[in-house]
Amino acid sequence: MKRPLPLLTIALAILLAGCGQAQDAAPAAAPLPTVETITTEARPLTLSSELPGRIEPVRVAEVRARVAGILLKRYFEEGADVKAGQVLFQIDPAPFKAALSRAQGELARAEATLYDAQAVVRRYTPLVEIEAVSQQDFDTAQAALKSAQAARQSAAAEVETARLNLGYATVTAPIDGRIGRALATEGALVGQNEATALANIQQLDPIYADFRQPVADLLNLRDAIAEGRLTGENGQVVPISVSVEGTRYTRDGHLLFSDITVDRGTGQVSLRGQLANPDALLLPGMYVRVRIAQGSDPQAILVPQRAVRLSTDGKSQVLVVGEGDVVQARPVRTGAMYGADWHILEGLQAGERVIVGGSANPGDQVAIASAAAPAAND
Repeated sequence: MKRPLPLLTIALAILLAGCGQAQDAAPAAAPLPTVETITTEARPLTLSSELPGRIEPVRVAEVRARVAGILLKRYFEEGADVKAGQVLFQIDPAPFKAALSRAQGELARAEATLYDAQAVVRRYTPLVEIEAVSQQDFDTAQAALKSAQAARQSAAAEVETARLNLGYATVTAPIDGRIGRALATEGALVGQNEATALANIQQLDPIYADFRQPVADLLNLRDAIAEGRLTGENGQVVPISVSVEGTRYTRDGHLLFSDITVDRGTGQVSLRGQLANPDALLLPGMYVRVRIAQGSDPQAILVPQRAVRLSTDGKSQVLVVGEGDVVQARPVRTGAMYGADWHILEGLQAGERVIVGGSANPGDQVAIASAAAPAAND
């Protein structure tokens, strides 16, 4: 009756041994977090800054009445393009034609008087030598000749003035450009006591873009030009690009000049660029964004915008995968945005792995998945 006891003891021992092995087994390792990285590359980059600006016409001309009279006719369509010398208005020419005829008559009379005075002097010249004419009479004849010459010159000037006034009655465009609305209508009396404004013409091709830049950026720009690191096409120094906010419209041009004084209130300098505008889409007063080249960085580091984050102290940083695939926080100093990428001025070197996707914290060991590198911004 006591033999089954060893079998029970053996079974119990096996069961206890199995439980002990289960307790001694190590738990399964958790998978490493996966992150996307890019490997930084050093590449040449043309540096630029984007500034607000306004479009201004190259030339502006006020068309004014230079003589007084009744406006008879307008010869242009408002808002049309006009050429220099094109007839715009006609002021009643009748009074000016009459004034010209009167001046021409006075000139003819003065020329006749001059002819008579010349004849008298010619006759008196040999006679005074033989004392057939007194010296006093000869002096009087010479004085009359000089007076007649002066009268003739004055009459000729009156004719020229009358001719000019007659010409001014036909009002023409002083420059090529686009003309605005007419400021006077047919039948109006213009030019009375003042030069009445009739219309405005603005030259739109080429056109200016005026903008302001901090002095420090301007000095960097001049250094880049002096060192030959910044030139444009066809020898034009400092290219610019203008875009109309809210549209895809852009236009390229070049910098013309910078002002010679600094605004005391803002510490900025006024600059002006010139652009071709054959389609006249850029209009005076239009608000634009002006991108101006500032030099070049031959070893620029670019990282996607999503790679840069703010630390707890408000400074920019990126997460870098270091030795052993361990995540490190790296403070960086950013420059300007180029497309969707930040230009990194300090904190990164070529060949480093920067996290651009996934979730990881400094000190974590991670698994790597490569992401697309930033596009080149030459």
